[in-house]
Amino acid sequence: MKGRTLNAFAVAVTTLFGATVCAAEKPNIVLVFMDNFGWGEPGFNGGGITRGAPTPRLDKLAAEGLKLTNFNVESQCTPSRAAIMTGRYAVRTGNGTIPLGGGVYGLVQWEVTMAEMLSDAGYATGMFGKWHLGHTEGRFPTDQGFDEWYGIPNSSDETPWSTLDGFAESGVSGTYIYEGRRGSTPQQVTDYDLEQRALIDAELTSRAIDFMERQVAAETPFFLYLPYTMTHYPLVPHPDFEGSTGNGRFADVLAQIDAYSGMLLDAIDELGIRNDTIFIFTADNGPEILPEGSNTPSIEYFIPGNAGPWRGSLFTGFEGSLRVPFAVRWPGRIPAGATSDEIVHEMDLFPTFANIANGVVPDDRMIDGVDQTEFFLGNQDVSNREGVVVYMGNNVWGVKWRNWKVHLKEQENILTGTVDYGVPRIYNLYKDPGETQNVLFPETWVPQAALRQLTEHVVSLQKEPPIKPGTLDPYAPAE
Repeated sequence: MKGRTLNAFAVAVTTLFGATVCAAEKPNIVLVFMDNFGWGEPGFNGGGITRGAPTPRLDKLAAEGLKLTNFNVESQCTPSRAAIMTGRYAVRTGNGTIPLGGGVYGLVQWEVTMAEMLSDAGYATGMFGKWHLGHTEGRFPTDQGFDEWYGIPNSSDETPWSTLDGFAESGVSGTYIYEGRRGSTPQQVTDYDLEQRALIDAELTSRAIDFMERQVAAETPFFLYLPYTMTHYPLVPHPDFEGSTGNGRFADVLAQIDAYSGMLLDAIDELGIRNDTIFIFTADNGPEILPEGSNTPSIEYFIPGNAGPWRGSLFTGFEGSLRVPFAVRWPGRIPAGATSDEIVHEMDLFPTFANIANGVVPDDRMIDGVDQTEFFLGNQDVSNREGVVVYMGNNVWGVKWRNWKVHLKEQENILTGTVDYGVPRIYNLYKDPGETQNVLFPETWVPQAALRQLTEHVVSLQKEPPIKPGTLDPYAPAE
């Protein structure tokens, strides 16, 4: 096992859990991770038909399991993917911001990913989709615990490059779709251009189903990580869905997402593994917007998303950036039809999966995720988390605690400047989902209660200094 030590107590607990809850079998895990997909997009959160396309398959998924209305992520693509893979705040891993300017970025080999943890627990691991945690030797998904990968190393906004003036003479290389297996260097399969932008999510779905079929035939439990590329700019529906709703490009893509989710769920049923599979649908961060005054060349592909009642979009500290759709189904284990507004963070999935799969959570580093197994199973009504530190890049912008939000900084959208507050702003999210009414007075007690978690977090960063962005392998923390 890479870069970790065993905690005897943790092993004993997970062993007991495996005996009492999972019996002799390890459940398969399917994790669908959309890209820039707002809280208000699926029907089960009030979207669907109000966005131009019903989402019957996603709505049924939510009805058959647990829907979380307060599932939280990081505010940018790369930090969110680092957090979900490691169970750690992205700043700890050196991935607090999206990479700009090329060069080495991503996870050092010392980090332990969810895929590595589950692989060590006996799972076949497959990833099909967007990585955004490294695009150089030693930083691909197949270097970080995945047996196989087909997808893109970076982001879909690179696909229009070849159509833009000056790109051909820039000396910047184009972007590609890659394919690889553990133990070998991933190879470029084809250009990732606007044509492939429309086709890629269908291909990811097909390969994901093939992966499940092969693992079932081999009688091997599997972890399928499916980070789709939609609904990140540029928004280009598959030809099979283009014009299908009559309500525009976004509605067509929403219908496409629902259909692909249905194909995955149908395949699980046809393979006879419905009751043995945990299926999660969620996203990496909130929606995109088209900021006022922007001049995007491929403007027809840039369509604002929907964060529901929440203010903000990606690259902000508002709830519209941090809250995303979440539905999890595990028939016979997770009660059907349950809904909760308890706070859960994407980092919590790492220790929760470790518990369920009899995996090992590293004890030689700070793990920020908390085990939510009993909460997911309905054995307790409350989450094991009361709050979360809110980051924008490598800087703390505030904290979230229960139904309260404390803002130290704010940014209206990706193109606006940052406002620093000498005195924090306080929002009551139950009464003010738009985060517009500062209630510091008379609620001056809130910062004292909410900021305790920030103090603990800052102390932990002093004890275990974050890895610097761009750190090369081999890496080992200082003694």
